Amino acid sequence: MSSVQESIEIPQQPRDIGELQRELRARGVKYCLGAYVDIHGVPKGKFVPIDHLPHMAEGSELYTGYALDGLGQAPNDDEIASVPDLDHIIQLPWQPEVAWMPADNSFKGKPYEINTRVALKKVLAQAADMGFGCNLGIECEVFVLRQEEDGSLSVPNPDDRLKKSCYDVRGFMDQFAWLDKVATCINDLGWDLYSLDHEDANGQYEFDFKYADALTSCDRFIFFRYMAKQYAREEGLIATLMPKPFANRTGNGAHFNMSLYDLETGKNLFACDPADDPRGLGLTELGYQFIGGVIRHGRALCATFAPTVNSYKRLLRQGSMSYFSWAPVFNSFGSNNRTNSIRVPMNGGRCESRNADGAVNPYLAATLAFAAGLEGIREGLDPGAPQDDNLYELSEAEREARGIEFLPQNLNEAVQAFAADSFVEQTLGKELRDEFIRYKSEEWEAYHHSISAWEIERYSHLF
Repeated sequence: MSSVQESIEIPQQPRDIGELQRELRARGVKYCLGAYVDIHGVPKGKFVPIDHLPHMAEGSELYTGYALDGLGQAPNDDEIASVPDLDHIIQLPWQPEVAWMPADNSFKGKPYEINTRVALKKVLAQAADMGFGCNLGIECEVFVLRQEEDGSLSVPNPDDRLKKSCYDVRGFMDQFAWLDKVATCINDLGWDLYSLDHEDANGQYEFDFKYADALTSCDRFIFFRYMAKQYAREEGLIATLMPKPFANRTGNGAHFNMSLYDLETGKNLFACDPADDPRGLGLTELGYQFIGGVIRHGRALCATFAPTVNSYKRLLRQGSMSYFSWAPVFNSFGSNNRTNSIRVPMNGGRCESRNADGAVNPYLAATLAFAAGLEGIREGLDPGAPQDDNLYELSEAEREARGIEFLPQNLNEAVQAFAADSFVEQTLGKELRDEFIRYKSEEWEAYHHSISAWEIERYSHLF
């Protein structure tokens, strides 16, 4: 692997644009990329020679919104601009001539409302008005696979075949070259990687790095997906965060770990001694109210946490697997109990939304999750008693007696829940809400117009 010494993230502080240009040039940067995302969370942008960074910073780069998914434009509309965030610059370690900058869209000089990063900033401003900052940590699960000539995916290491391969040392070390590249990049960027392991499925790995403010964590997740794929290509493999590559293996989660902090003191406002918490989870009343808001809108939020047809092949109790899937199917919360969609990990101080998967647009999901939590605080919502049982094994009568709802069981059901909840439009605005509904409804329809290999195998000989 080439040195990644040049990959250090530029410090987050306002600076003179000329000074920034000189620093980037000294690092060998020739091009700047303002990477905004479409409705799916896929980065888009133009590359600008560094001489033109001042113009780019003022929104010189224009885009035909109709050429992109989910930016709400028709062919006759004026162009939207991209405005880079100069406080979060990453010099690509594998292509040091390029500086990556997360970006927002603007329209006629104002923030563009149909942009998910802009939407998240609005909710973070609402939290700030209440005296809160929003922290977010996203767990990154990823498969490293080989793509065969017929397009199918396979685990590149034939020896990685344990039925329960979680934490397997041999399977981890066999993919060490790729793991080391990703881990080194994460740490050189200052993200503070604190663990990595072989995950539950064959060919699957997880990286856990320190939480940050919600906007920064979302920026990092977008970059992580891009970076993981780049290093896999260098090994002749592909990295994918798709939710469920294999029916008989666990899927890729992207669990959202959320908390609020006091803007003045930095104190975690969800953390308390478990002995001082009547429910024993180490969570303050504010934290429970936040969870109450997330549960109130949990079925609608699921459409953004799990935004693809494939996502709902992960959100199963067991499916084609020989043991439980670890994925949530209930709109519920509990302690260190992974059968809930919202878990309060050991020692409290945060809540973890477990239905988020690797296909998530983090800006969109975080916008709605934090907005729901803030609503719960404003209204003093009580989420009820934590669920400590194995919810997979509850009878339907027991589930109904406890008032536990199912999460949506397919993308169509999730989009319907999203469309039916007025909170969504209040948070996102009508245009962004409608764009998500339109694209995800089209995705569901396209899925049902396709003929799968399973259908051909089952029905062509049966009838």
